[in-house]
Amino acid sequence: MMIFTPLTAEEQAQIKATIGRLPISGDAWPKWVKAAAVLMLVVIVIQTGLAISKVGFDSLKNIGGLTILIVFIALLVITYYMVKAKTTISEKGLHQTWITQREVKWEDVTFAKFVPLLASKRLVVFVKKGRPVVFQGGTKELQIAFAHISLQFKNRNV
Repeated sequence: MMIFTPLTAEEQAQIKATIGRLPISGDAWPKWVKAAAVLMLVVIVIQTGLAISKVGFDSLKNIGGLTILIVFIALLVITYYMVKAKTTISEKGLHQTWITQREVKWEDVTFAKFVPLLASKRLVVFVKKGRPVVFQGGTKELQIAFAHISLQFKNRNV
């Protein structure tokens, strides 16, 4: 049964001891995911360049061309933040750089679940107030720490 009550100071200390040396910091996304995102962006740029060379820049002046330009800019921004994103587990809690900063203090955590998907290993953190916060773990060290945090909640006796 899932228990959504904040961690006690003792439970916080136990999680930190289980994880080991803090802080742990690493890429939010695995290298292959970042490489695939950049490669897709390069392919889109090449394809768009080829299309524009055939029909000319006037094609960007209509709604369809403008939409493609806006979507490309959005993809560029998302890819940039994927490549730069870092996740950190510290004495204070969890933090991830992204388009917006994600941060959860240990005392606000009520439950955590490790979700090992193919492209991204994630820790879904439930907090006292608001919706769950998802942290990505792109390194083995972060993924192991995510698993320890999740197990701590799974084995919790409250």
